[in-house]
Amino acid sequence: MWYVPVVVVVLGGIYIQYNVMYYLTQPPRRNRMAIVIDGTGLTLEKLVRIARHGEQVELSPAAEERIRFCRGMITRKLEKKEIMYGVNTGIGEFSETLLNDEEVKLFQKYLVYNHAAGIGDPAPLEYVRGAMASRVNVHAKGHSAMRIEITQQLVNMLNKGVTPYVCQKGSVGACGDLAPMSQIALVVIGEGEAFYNGELLPGAEALKRAGLKPEIFHARDGLATINGSNVLNAMNAIHLHDMNRWFKQAEIAAAMSLEALIANFKPYNEKLHSARGFSGAVRTANALMRCIAGSELLTGGKKKVQDAYSMRSTPQVIGAAHDALAYARSQVEIELNGVGDNPVFFPEEDLVLTGANFQGTPVSLPMDMMGIAVTMVSVMSERRLNRILNPALSVGLTPFLAEKPGLYSGHMLSQYTAGMLIVEQRSLSTPSACASIPAAADQEDFVSMGMNTAIQNHQILENAYGILGIEFIAAADGLDQRDHKPGKGIQAAYDVIRKHIDHLGEDRPLYPDHTKMAEVVKSCEILEAVEAEVGSLE
Repeated sequence: MWYVPVVVVVLGGIYIQYNVMYYLTQPPRRNRMAIVIDGTGLTLEKLVRIARHGEQVELSPAAEERIRFCRGMITRKLEKKEIMYGVNTGIGEFSETLLNDEEVKLFQKYLVYNHAAGIGDPAPLEYVRGAMASRVNVHAKGHSAMRIEITQQLVNMLNKGVTPYVCQKGSVGACGDLAPMSQIALVVIGEGEAFYNGELLPGAEALKRAGLKPEIFHARDGLATINGSNVLNAMNAIHLHDMNRWFKQAEIAAAMSLEALIANFKPYNEKLHSARGFSGAVRTANALMRCIAGSELLTGGKKKVQDAYSMRSTPQVIGAAHDALAYARSQVEIELNGVGDNPVFFPEEDLVLTGANFQGTPVSLPMDMMGIAVTMVSVMSERRLNRILNPALSVGLTPFLAEKPGLYSGHMLSQYTAGMLIVEQRSLSTPSACASIPAAADQEDFVSMGMNTAIQNHQILENAYGILGIEFIAAADGLDQRDHKPGKGIQAAYDVIRKHIDHLGEDRPLYPDHTKMAEVVKSCEILEAVEAEVGSLE
């Protein structure tokens, strides 16, 4: 993966990406077999491999057969003039409006035009690629009734690195992510805009350079391309993958702070947590002890009988986040492999059912919980930071870790930055699942607002990298004031930190250190070094 700022001229206008550095990628292809998409078995890890690492995909033969079989059903029904929502009727408030034969041909194109109504900066391309892959997996179930050529076009775009320009904002997370998915659909038919080899191009030109030709939407094709919560759920899947890795690094940071604060390690005995029964707490307790294994603090020395909650409650708190993630993962993976569409076609029974399988609430509600979980663990990180910096609580460390207190202020202002980030996280953790605003003349009068949740979680995670990075910096400097040998996992983490950040002796501007450590946490370099030393923290 690589990052570049965008300033390109296209269609007579200048597009400038000024807020973020985001993925303009045709990532290096890994030397392995393509990921087969068959309607089942699409996991978070597989989606990340496709979306972030550019791995090739292919439809299974069985999936192709199901798609063709279902298309045959709709073709027969159209010949018989049977009424089908979104095929030969309008949609939403216009669902009772019947279309004639000529209008049926034109409707799918106009449907996509009308719904491509987002706003603002483009989404990171890994989110768009994830949405395309998950939509292909919906088609592979054989219940969406579009032509195989449309699904294959999405597969080809993924494999050739043609990624549509998709505005981040515009979806309410019901009727699917209609606005962002429509920008994907525009490129399928050679319209809209797309990135190819790091350049933003008109959709037709991007397809041409990749050796692809535009498709033409026939009956049902457009709606079958856009009518699912695929963008927000791709974001959910990627976020859960990254949150799991962040929680593991939160355990490493906690263990390092515990060493710097000369903690009592009895609260991390597995027996204690097994007695209560929460699997997440058992997992976190084991992870902490794996990181601390080999520490001289385990063999003696005077310690408090009981440490503060921000220390001894770590397994219960991070463990609860792991338990929440396990539930969220189960919901997100059900959605990745389910039939998120409307109507839904059952060709074996010659049956068409309309409903609301596009509704994002089943995945958005648990993802609201995940934003809260990351914020909660971040708050605990800041509380440990406070104990390291506060001379009344730090068990002998210098005030704010300053080498010459008074002349130097050490890490005093680092806590300000962490506090600011946490307050923003708290605001972003306000649940969106209960924030429905009716749309479409009250035909669509309850929506999930799941895209708001996904966008909020993106920023919550970005802040979390910085908060944890600041704790890592302080914990490492705290260890420098101790004379005991730390655990093997802690030493591995410390070595990575020192590769990037020097010990703070004489005061210096800290913003480069904070920014760099946020990048290091996001890269998971610390996690990889620790797991290489002590084994998996799962």
